[in-house]
Amino acid sequence: MALTGIQIFKLLPKTNCKECGVPTCLAFAMNLASGKAELDACPYVSDEAREQLAEASAPPILPVQIGNGVRKLTVGGETVMYRHEKTFYNPTAIACKVSSDIKDKELKAKLAIWNAFQYERVGFNLRPELVAVEDAGDAKAFAKTAKTIAETSEFNLILMSDNIDAMKAAVEATSFKKPLIYAATEANVDDYGALAKDNDLPLAVKADSIDALIPLTEKLLGMGIKKLVIDSGSREIKQAFEDQVAIRRAALKAANRALGFPTIAFPCEMASNLGMETMIAAMFIAKYGAITVLSDFTTESLFPLLIERLNIFTDPQRPMTVTEGIYEIGTPDENSPVLITTNFALTYFIVSGEIEGSKVPSWLLIKDTEGLSVLTAWAAGKFAGDDVGMFVKKCGIADKVKNKELIIPGYAASIVGEIEEELPGWTITVGPREAPHLPAFLKAK
Repeated sequence: MALTGIQIFKLLPKTNCKECGVPTCLAFAMNLASGKAELDACPYVSDEAREQLAEASAPPILPVQIGNGVRKLTVGGETVMYRHEKTFYNPTAIACKVSSDIKDKELKAKLAIWNAFQYERVGFNLRPELVAVEDAGDAKAFAKTAKTIAETSEFNLILMSDNIDAMKAAVEATSFKKPLIYAATEANVDDYGALAKDNDLPLAVKADSIDALIPLTEKLLGMGIKKLVIDSGSREIKQAFEDQVAIRRAALKAANRALGFPTIAFPCEMASNLGMETMIAAMFIAKYGAITVLSDFTTESLFPLLIERLNIFTDPQRPMTVTEGIYEIGTPDENSPVLITTNFALTYFIVSGEIEGSKVPSWLLIKDTEGLSVLTAWAAGKFAGDDVGMFVKKCGIADKVKNKELIIPGYAASIVGEIEEELPGWTITVGPREAPHLPAFLKAK
């Protein structure tokens, strides 16, 4: 049963040290009770109190760590139904499934291609995280394939088999990688639970329905196993979606601890082609799959999913930003045009993309506006003429160009006079209001 803020406060050290980010221990206790803080934020809580508070302060969907080393990942740990209520925390892990009977040469070729799927965007390295190895019926081949992936790639593992002996062999070969065991069912829950507990590994639980999941997870919780990932078993799209929503609602709204775990979904088993799988995976990234498994990784499928995931798992109260500074688009020289815009990430990528598409090498100045778009930043006084002028003076662009012309966004046309006062000797030109008009504008310069 959840503790109240006062009950939690009584267990805290009451130092009012402020190291947790709030001014008093009472405020921290209230935040902890409402799910707005993590217990680890208090550096002085005693081990005894931590043990008492751990369950009370745990999020309604428990976090589960998969993997080891620098690429380990956490799924679950979510606290809200809708990201605008607060935020979503742990991004949906994207996996690809391979059969254990794959030839060594083909596997190595696939891993080489898959390892190369990394994309830089807004300062983040976007990549898939998991490979799911499915037992094709040969325990030795299953263990060997899993071991090859564990030792020769950066991917974390999901081991998929209903044969306990094959699973034991694969776990023995890859336990250093901390794989996810898939899956405990009504028929094997005791064996798989013992295997997961003995090796301290996360365990997936699969049933034919949400109702059938509950006795399985309750039994595993009774065995002391909390690192669970759940699969309602549905492979029909509509029912699988409804199950995701129902599980999330049961955990968050009804405080059903038996369903308070991250989920795994298998688009690869719901469609006959990768394009359809990608659409289904996009649905699960939004609502509410913690892991989604595809049949293959390709750029045209993976990149849009990674971008969707980045957007959904970004704090809506803290817009994505890029670093203030001077950005080179193409290979600009001292005669290249100079443009300026805000540091809202979407603005940057749209503007820089249009400039790049124009084939006109340019200098793009990015001013820190706390992640606001041009019109919003102007309205909030964060893209005012004097501030823009001061930034241009200090950023160093004057040392890079002979052409003292600054192109400002069309929506900020009203600040021309103020910029001119700050930048005597510069020509201030009002550019297009919409980024798609930039190529024609730059080519006409």
